[in-house]
Amino acid sequence: MLGLTLIDWLVLALYFVGTTALGIWTMRRIKSAGDYFMGGRGFGKVMMVAQAFGVGTHTDQPVSVSGAAYTNGLAGIWYQWVYMFSTPFFWMIAPIYRRLRYVTMADFFQRRYGSVVAMLYCVVALIYFTMNMGIMLKGTALTVEALTGGVVREEYLIPIATVLFVAYGMAGGIVAAVYTDLVQGVLILVLSFMLIPFAVEAAGGMRVFHEQLPEQMFSLVAPNEVTSWFIAAAVCNAVVHVVVLPHHMAIGGSGRTEIACRAGWTYGNFLKRFATAGWAFTGVFAVVLVPGLTEANREQAFGLMARELLPAGFVGLMLAAMVAAVMSTCDAFMVHASALFTNNVYKRYVKPEASERDVLRVARWSSLGVVAGGLLFAYGFPSVIDGIMLAWQITAFMGIAFWLGVMWPGANRWGAVASAVAMFATLLVTKLGLGWSFAAQVTAYIPVGLITCIVVSRATRREDAEGLRQFYLLLDTPVGQEQRLRAAGVEIMLEGRSEGRRGRGDAMPDEENEDGLLLVDVLALLAGRRRFRWVRYRVDVLGFAGAAVLGAATIALVWLLARWGA
Repeated sequence: MLGLTLIDWLVLALYFVGTTALGIWTMRRIKSAGDYFMGGRGFGKVMMVAQAFGVGTHTDQPVSVSGAAYTNGLAGIWYQWVYMFSTPFFWMIAPIYRRLRYVTMADFFQRRYGSVVAMLYCVVALIYFTMNMGIMLKGTALTVEALTGGVVREEYLIPIATVLFVAYGMAGGIVAAVYTDLVQGVLILVLSFMLIPFAVEAAGGMRVFHEQLPEQMFSLVAPNEVTSWFIAAAVCNAVVHVVVLPHHMAIGGSGRTEIACRAGWTYGNFLKRFATAGWAFTGVFAVVLVPGLTEANREQAFGLMARELLPAGFVGLMLAAMVAAVMSTCDAFMVHASALFTNNVYKRYVKPEASERDVLRVARWSSLGVVAGGLLFAYGFPSVIDGIMLAWQITAFMGIAFWLGVMWPGANRWGAVASAVAMFATLLVTKLGLGWSFAAQVTAYIPVGLITCIVVSRATRREDAEGLRQFYLLLDTPVGQEQRLRAAGVEIMLEGRSEGRRGRGDAMPDEENEDGLLLVDVLALLAGRRRFRWVRYRVDVLGFAGAAVLGAATIALVWLLARWGA
């Protein structure tokens, strides 16, 4: 039956019935554009963790990591662990998103830099969404093709998966995506490690892998492709670009409270970092159990391992997890892309007086254009990893403007545009003209972008003082203190449920405020314009330190597991 047993089909059918019912239920809860895009900013800690883990985890990742590990050993894990060192920063970035009360990341660039920079960001973000949808669809198709022994072909599966997530996402918006993420999160955790015991048993013990494979296969640094230089460059690029990924405004800022945003985004992503280890070990074990894959088809390793090792029923569970991953992430991306278009193009330039009903209708249908672009990318990418690395680079063009825009009031629109143009030009020259490696390209364009933004900003006119005042007042006003903003005449774009960390009402004076943001104040602290007070920054510092320790512990755990049986 298309390469699957009857019990596998029953597992899949049960999953589809359940998610269809969930989509219908969530559709009835969508009353406004704010509900559709941001869930009314009403998600608690558990749902925020589920959203961060589910939206950030999709089928191209086990495909790319396992494929890279097949040829490079455990070092292939860095195709996802590039975000390991940026994850502790999520603790400090999440309240920035929440306090701004914006709907999309383009709103950030609109309010901080103006229409030209916002439109530039919209172009970059929509390209990112279409590319990533294509990457995810291709990754899912490759895995299902391997699971079914080639019976279900990649080119046929891509449009089928597309229809599923489009119908689901158009109905329930971000609420549907988050509830699917909760279900998918459990499946993905199972998916990430279910192959390991079967693989160890099939080989005859962990010692067999160490005997048949060179020790380099169990190292976190490879002599080729995933070298120490590649890892360092990719990590730096990740810190720059991760803050402007267009779906992160919702993932990091849609919580009911600031602490829900902080904990959800940070620890949901640490769950993913842990799950990534399962994909890397699967790729290493595949070298012994499914030998003969080449550089061109190494991305079938994950699907082939599942087909060879899993008993009947578990293959269906694996397929359900694949479908869950592509549905939850692609429908979330589709919703975020439609939010960009409706809020930053349709309402601004086409119909400023649009009603909530108009916005919701346009949001649901405009997302189809992004999906169409995703289909083109899915058929056009030579490999999943090629698409992932290109997406990393394109989004980095706007990262410098975000970081400086938050930390330095002197950053302006001219510097932001010049930085993005200079980084793009440097990438073209180093990639197409000089043929440099990915690591060399990153090493060139990040300093160029940073220096360009600073120099051009200093040489041109500063941003409007009133706009800067409102922007930084938003950042200095925690959730639950909206009356302070209203009294100062600051517009709140999307308030949602405003619950303070302690239910406090009036804001305390700045120097005594316990809710200071270290990233916002860091340059003022270094210049001596603000005093460092532990009570003001302790939430940032303690949370960041705890997340950094957890990241180090995760790396150490994987290193120890790699020594098992040696």
